[in-house]
Amino acid sequence: MTTNPSIAALTSRALIAVSGEDWRSFLQGLLTQDVETLASEEARFAALLNPQGRLLFDLFVVGRDDGAWIDVETTHRDALIMRLTMYRLRAKVQISADDTPVFAAFGADPGAGWIADPRLADLGWRGYGVDAAPNVAEAEYDAHRLALGVPGPADWGVEKTYPIEANFDLLNGIDFKKGCFVGQETTSRMKRRGQIKNRMLPIRFDGPAPASGSELLNGERRAGEVLSGIEGQAIALVRLDRVVEGDLTADGVSVRTERPDWIGAAGDPPPT
Repeated sequence: MTTNPSIAALTSRALIAVSGEDWRSFLQGLLTQDVETLASEEARFAALLNPQGRLLFDLFVVGRDDGAWIDVETTHRDALIMRLTMYRLRAKVQISADDTPVFAAFGADPGAGWIADPRLADLGWRGYGVDAAPNVAEAEYDAHRLALGVPGPADWGVEKTYPIEANFDLLNGIDFKKGCFVGQETTSRMKRRGQIKNRMLPIRFDGPAPASGSELLNGERRAGEVLSGIEGQAIALVRLDRVVEGDLTADGVSVRTERPDWIGAAGDPPPT
């Protein structure tokens, strides 16, 4: 029995086209991911950070024959174009909005023309300008992502979160061997010390999700903050040393944390 993939049009995502003879070196010096070795029709997960090392934009860099696409939140595309233009200086780079549609496929291999999601194999594939007929809503794809415990843009905001707290290091979003990028010093120091106090973890509960921003409590002690969620599941930024023991609650609702295999020991509390 052949299973058809679930395909969603990601209207929440939009593209920026980057080209010109300096496009690789230009992006290489800015983003958390290596761009110099990016192949055509390959996607890499990355971020642009502020100088203090906090997340400005999550993105995918997609290799093309004559440059790259940057896949970013639709609501942030203009701001990212402005930021890239500010950094361009004398680099021979062209930066422009591109209205090619973005799709996601999951559940079964959609075939040729699709690009594997670089974060996690179980997330599926991303499609750029593919001949696709969506058969599920984007909300269903978001539920699929949440079920895997993978956070998204609604969880980290702008200039609030360090990428390691948002698990970019576990989701192939940071190349620690590539050399300099904006915010590298703080990011590398957090990784090198290996004592991450806060991480985003999936949480499970019965019923509707607690409101975003609700305190996650271990008894009377603050153990974190609920971020985005749907019925029965959400993402929370948790203090790892306070979610090991005890009953957790949020808005009076009993909550349990989960540690998917892809998080592994990184979800354990830091050594004391």
